[in-house]
Amino acid sequence: MILTENNRLAAAIDFSQVAGLIPFIQDADRIFVVGAGRTGLALKAAAMRLMHLGFTVFVAGETVTPAIRNNDLLIAGSGSGTTGNIVKAAEKAISVGAKVITISTSLESPLAKLSDHVAILPAAQKQDHGATISKQYAGSLFEQSVSLLTDAIIQTLWQMDGTPAEKLWKRHANLE
Repeated sequence: MILTENNRLAAAIDFSQVAGLIPFIQDADRIFVVGAGRTGLALKAAAMRLMHLGFTVFVAGETVTPAIRNNDLLIAGSGSGTTGNIVKAAEKAISVGAKVITISTSLESPLAKLSDHVAILPAAQKQDHGATISKQYAGSLFEQSVSLLTDAIIQTLWQMDGTPAEKLWKRHANLE
């Protein structure tokens, strides 16, 4: 059921929207990610891979995360696009001249309206208790698709860059 739902979702994604995220990532001085719950965990995983590709990446809310500034990028993930701390992070980013890109289920949310670009994942929001889009609990399908989508973006960036895996590996954590 989980694979069937993810396959159905993948077939419904507008990949031109997804491709539109890539130039923002490539052009940013620094990248910040923000998301709540499992979406936030998926974006932390994406941040790690972006770092492996050589980008300077931070996770919003961590104690070592610096201030966002002009020419930076905030990648926000929110199924509903209404999560308060994520919307506030987008507002702060905009106020200092940073760009905001969003992965969401809605183009009509406050977060989407603040964003420079939005990629829509046609997944259920966490309070879709009627199982109209997904039989999985809460926003599981959205969270899974954020992880898969960001992996696809990173794979594309890596192919575009062409850096050998052996060189990327030198950036991998070695204090494990």
